[in-house]
Amino acid sequence: MFRLRRSDILAEKEESRRPITRAQLGGYRRLLRYVSPYRGRMMLAGMALIAGTLLGLVMPLVVRNIVDVVFVEQNLALLNRSTALLTLVFLAQAFFSFVNRFNTALVGERVVADLRQQLYRHLMSLSLRFYADRRTGELVSRVTNDVTTLQAAVTDNLVTLLQQGLTLIGGVIFLFWLDWRLTSVILGGIPIVTLTMVYLGRKIRRAAADMQDRLAEASAVVDETVGNIRVVKSFAREAYEITRFTAKIEETFVAAMRRVKISAVLAPIIGFMAFMSLTITLWFGGYEVLQGYLSPGGLIAFLIYTMLVAGPIAAFSGLYSQFQAALGATEYIFKLLDLQPEIADAPHAYPLPTIIGRVKFEGVSFEYDSRLPVLRQVSMEVQPGQVVALVGPSGAGKTTLVNLIPRFYDVTSGCITIDNHDLRQVTLLSLRQQIGVVPQETALFSDTIGENIRYGKLEATQAEIEAAARAANAHEFIINMPQGYETRVGERGIKLSGGQRQRIAIARAILKDPRILILDEATSSLDSESEQLVQEALERLMKSRTTFVIAHRLSTIINADWILVMDGGRIVEQGTHAELVSRANGLYQKLHALQFRFLEEEIVNH
Repeated sequence: MFRLRRSDILAEKEESRRPITRAQLGGYRRLLRYVSPYRGRMMLAGMALIAGTLLGLVMPLVVRNIVDVVFVEQNLALLNRSTALLTLVFLAQAFFSFVNRFNTALVGERVVADLRQQLYRHLMSLSLRFYADRRTGELVSRVTNDVTTLQAAVTDNLVTLLQQGLTLIGGVIFLFWLDWRLTSVILGGIPIVTLTMVYLGRKIRRAAADMQDRLAEASAVVDETVGNIRVVKSFAREAYEITRFTAKIEETFVAAMRRVKISAVLAPIIGFMAFMSLTITLWFGGYEVLQGYLSPGGLIAFLIYTMLVAGPIAAFSGLYSQFQAALGATEYIFKLLDLQPEIADAPHAYPLPTIIGRVKFEGVSFEYDSRLPVLRQVSMEVQPGQVVALVGPSGAGKTTLVNLIPRFYDVTSGCITIDNHDLRQVTLLSLRQQIGVVPQETALFSDTIGENIRYGKLEATQAEIEAAARAANAHEFIINMPQGYETRVGERGIKLSGGQRQRIAIARAILKDPRILILDEATSSLDSESEQLVQEALERLMKSRTTFVIAHRLSTIINADWILVMDGGRIVEQGTHAELVSRANGLYQKLHALQFRFLEEEIVNH
């Protein structure tokens, strides 16, 4: 189960309370670079937007002409021409709006797809240590929710900002041209509106960041519960999990409502200020008409321009709140993208040639944390085709040791070589292509049985898949399934038994045909019949391969070529089964005696 450290959550929340910094704005500019490959589409959308906005600014002048000329002169022909002109203006606006909206939406969806793909590729490059420190739900939220939050910020909001900005600037120019005195009075209220937007906008950003944290926690609960549904059911903890999830959702709701309340207050305040300016315009403009400074048509045109200007001012409040929310999501996403893979190819790494399987540890030490060393000065050499068993108490370092071979982690000190090639000097892809792992808890994808086996060799034919299944003692149960190899296994293989899942994993490893094989207690959780079938399959799989077996039941490793006994991160004994079991007071002899005593007691009790 993945855990998100409390310190990480608190750090993110503390970050969300700070004012907007240059670094955050730099992150937003970095985000805009994802639009760059589609600048042609955005330029087309921008030109259509400019044309449509300018046409909208012409409309009040036509209205003024109708009031001041057509009505005064009683000229029906001029009225017809004016309304026809307005119709053409609106049709052209509609066309330009379509061009703008379509291209903007296309770029927005493309940018989101690109960013999600890059995030996923980056997640695939990060080490197991990274995943051990984070919950799956948090990462899923980053790839889905946070990226969706950014979509409007990089396309729709930018286009809307340009449109409203042009409307505002153009409207103000025409307002000054019509009556500079009246315009000066109206624009006097803009500083008040701006300060209100900035103050409430900061509160919205903090609330949005808190809501995203709560939602990530709720998503993590769902992922953990579904992933461990067998445990939930076996302990009858459905009500507990429902309560836990409900609490997280309620926290999300409360955080969301804080944001909603602030947003709900912001928009009406800005709207009230904008429409109060309209009321002032009506009174002062009427006075200007009575004094002869402005014509009646000019006043109507002025009122329309005032509404055109008020619209962008009100819209800016919404845009600002969305921009605040996007800044929080941008920080999280780029913080994730900027993480460097702990395990990566060296600058001059070379492909590992086809190996024969000689593995050598030279003074290897490893620690997850500097205060907790796991392996201490481990040295050993395994010959090609040799079966080496690792035994010892829990926490001895057995799994950690085999995890170093495919470089899931890197040694803290010392060196591991395969056929005299230092693992840190070869490419990860070429190394892991020649290593197969069959874990204790088999991981299957929610696909068909055939596709799960094919995962070992993506270009495999159906005949090769079936041959691998036969070698793994899996073919018989597969063909008896409802759709045979096309049977879907369910989430994490939940529709199959433990023995069936394990045999599919073995078939997958057989299909991969690795030179080095790692078996991590592959039969420890199986019943006797399944264990026998799996053991037969493993023996076929191990043939002619260098194999590391982590053994829970010592009875399964009696025939191993060499046994390494580990304790406290060190190899304390080594030899064949016969040699170790005869060694008086040895750790292996004690483990062996303990297991067989337990087995005898079980037989007597039954």
